Amino acid sequence: MKKDFLKGMKSGIPIGVGYLTVSFGFGILAAQYGFSILQAAAISASNLTSAGQAAGVAIIAAGGTLIELILTQLVINLRYSLMGISLSQKLDPSFSTMHRFITAFGITDEVFAVSYAQPFLITPAFMYGIILVSFVGWVLGTVLGASAGHFLPEAIISAMGIALYGMFLAIIIPPAKKEKSVLFVISLTAVISVVFYYLLPMVTSGFSVIISAVAASLIAAWLFPVKEDEE
Repeated sequence: MKKDFLKGMKSGIPIGVGYLTVSFGFGILAAQYGFSILQAAAISASNLTSAGQAAGVAIIAAGGTLIELILTQLVINLRYSLMGISLSQKLDPSFSTMHRFITAFGITDEVFAVSYAQPFLITPAFMYGIILVSFVGWVLGTVLGASAGHFLPEAIISAMGIALYGMFLAIIIPPAKKEKSVLFVISLTAVISVVFYYLLPMVTSGFSVIISAVAASLIAAWLFPVKEDEE
């Protein structure tokens, strides 16, 4: 058990280091929206979702409703459910229902990818190890970023605030270059968002994100259906 835990921690080091830098950008963003260091840290400690957190603090800062916040998180983070279902096929028999509930909290894109790529069945100890390192990196980076956001000069904060958006671009550009359907969804979502921003300003940012993402996804599913032999 200890061996698997240490193996998980070792596998999680690259993720933790990456999260340290990415969550630094989120910490700065949270500080810009008026959140305290403690509040930013609490958000990262209870949520491991960069896009979800960025959208969430924006909705809160804008005075959005609770239903907006819930629906936005559902749309943005729905993929984690699919990852969990896929990863369940590689779990060791010792993975009880309680272990599944606990480790589900720490399943992110990177944790899923690294865990799924392992040539052995995943044990609870391995998952706890990789999640622990990822969690520490994410929360620590948030604290450092929020601290910087409260104490560094405004000019530097504004420049560093684009780090989180740079991460989003790094995520969407590679698949967009390979799949025209992905590029279509990204472009259409951007167009719909611009329409909401300039022509329908009465729609809050939270609902505009939800509507844009869902509408673009539905249209892309209709125009670019996945054939059965590709599933």
